[in-house]
Amino acid sequence: MYRTHTCGELNLRHSGNEVTLSGWVQRSRDHGGMTFIDLRDRYGITQLVFDMETNGELCREARKLGREFVIRVEGTVRERSNKNPKMATGDIEIDVRMLWVLNASLLPPFTIEDETDGGEELRMKFRYLDLRRNKMKKNLELRHRMAGEIRKYLDKQSFIEIETPVMIKSTPEGARDFVVPSRMNQGEFYALPQSPQIFKQLLMVAGYDRYFQIVKCFRDEDLRADRQPEFTQVDCEMSFAGQEDVLNTFEGLAKHLFQEIKNIDFNGPFPRITFKDAMDRYGTDKPDIRFRMEITELKEFTRGHNFQVFDDAEYVGAICAENCAGYTRKQIDKLTDFVKRPQIGAKGMVWVKYNEDGTIKSSVDKFYDEAALHKWIGACGARQGDLVLIMAGERIATQEALSELRLEMGRQLDLVMEGDFAPLWVVDFPLFEWDQETGRFYAKHHPFTSPRPEDIALLDSDPASVRANAYDLVINGVEIGGGSVRIHNKDLQGKMFEKLGFTHEQAKEQFGFLMEAFRYGAPPHAGVAFGFDRWVAVFAGSDSIRDVIAFPKNNSGRDLMIDSPSSISHEQLQELRLKIDDTGNDK
Repeated sequence: MYRTHTCGELNLRHSGNEVTLSGWVQRSRDHGGMTFIDLRDRYGITQLVFDMETNGELCREARKLGREFVIRVEGTVRERSNKNPKMATGDIEIDVRMLWVLNASLLPPFTIEDETDGGEELRMKFRYLDLRRNKMKKNLELRHRMAGEIRKYLDKQSFIEIETPVMIKSTPEGARDFVVPSRMNQGEFYALPQSPQIFKQLLMVAGYDRYFQIVKCFRDEDLRADRQPEFTQVDCEMSFAGQEDVLNTFEGLAKHLFQEIKNIDFNGPFPRITFKDAMDRYGTDKPDIRFRMEITELKEFTRGHNFQVFDDAEYVGAICAENCAGYTRKQIDKLTDFVKRPQIGAKGMVWVKYNEDGTIKSSVDKFYDEAALHKWIGACGARQGDLVLIMAGERIATQEALSELRLEMGRQLDLVMEGDFAPLWVVDFPLFEWDQETGRFYAKHHPFTSPRPEDIALLDSDPASVRANAYDLVINGVEIGGGSVRIHNKDLQGKMFEKLGFTHEQAKEQFGFLMEAFRYGAPPHAGVAFGFDRWVAVFAGSDSIRDVIAFPKNNSGRDLMIDSPSSISHEQLQELRLKIDDTGNDK
């Protein structure tokens, strides 16, 4: 028997019991005639004691143990004289009488501690060691609990979990597909699914009116902290349902998770704001509403003063930072450098200080007198002691830059308390996005999103104004998931493909099976998909989804531990009738 108990369950009630424990050596301490070893397993840490006086040979063997050695011990549980209230087992220790080394260990490349000395790349290379850390263990346990609670809630709501294929047909729109060559069908390829979108709609046609799946999805796109090439999605669909049905059902799921996982009750409904309001007030379609500092448009107050930066701009917007008029020139210069970073792309920033004594100081004093600046201050709701920060340019780009500046000021001013959560729904997204480079519309969500019924008439006359019957759930500035009411009418779906630039032949080739299915009685249906990794990361208080995935990829899409992706043999390439072009020629 390797163990009678785990390293996290023993306490004073077990005093005098003979026990067997197995685990890893967390740390060892020699105190003259005594040696203490902290033994760790998934469940916790228990202190082992080796006494030189009672068993010198065993104590000497214990002193040879290194970090991460795997050992088994037998001994007696006894009360500690120096208790450790920070440990669940801190009231007891094991007086060891027998020791077995099950496996020795090399010295780990970083310390297996919550505050480790290993950088992210090193920890990803030795991920199996990183996963031994208590922090990572808690994250994966949280992930497990959340998945269980999602299944529990949806089961009670009569949803059925159905698996969909992993090797499917490549379709346009969205991110790039990962493709898989077929040996049995030479020259043809499968694609890994970016989502089960088409299959869940076909399940609605098949009559499975409440479907869900916790499913792997794949997208070949540039990576960042909240993106991975393979990620997990909570995918859901409902028949005979509209937007209100979906929002009520899955707001219920969110409240269930908050209650069961975080012990937080949300009694009232989540706030809802339109896409336009979100952009106008927060500069983003995933606003963090844990603090205010909303954006104010100032274009009407800036005209006619011969300040070309503002006069030539499509948009002028500002945020008001309370009690920040005391910011030094150096601090303001750092903020200017922040918004000029390439990832934000602003050309500069104007500031106005409304000092405690009522005087006004601005970086554009020579263009705007105090009366003009008072109008800005009034529009922003600034009070004495506040700092107003202004940017100008193309509307969307400037709003997005102001959003980043707002978040930075929120960090600097500690406006967000750890453990605060502020969920909301964003609704009424545009149905289309215009791409200047290709000269065509693209779907804001995907080609199967239904327009709002009252906007269908605008599809021909003003497609840019058509609103989608779509919605996103946002928590603390993170897009947790989104969905839409789907098109279930083949004629409207055909019109959508037309507006997206598909010919009739292209639409039939790519989505003919779906259009055919719609001819056999497709019910009205709607759905939503949540980024499970993101949701777990938000609940874990982590900025990166890599912290809540057992074996993630780095920002280059590489698994450093197994050194993947990698080349394959010449024989494998021959079987697939593939050749590698290593000339660097893109043609």
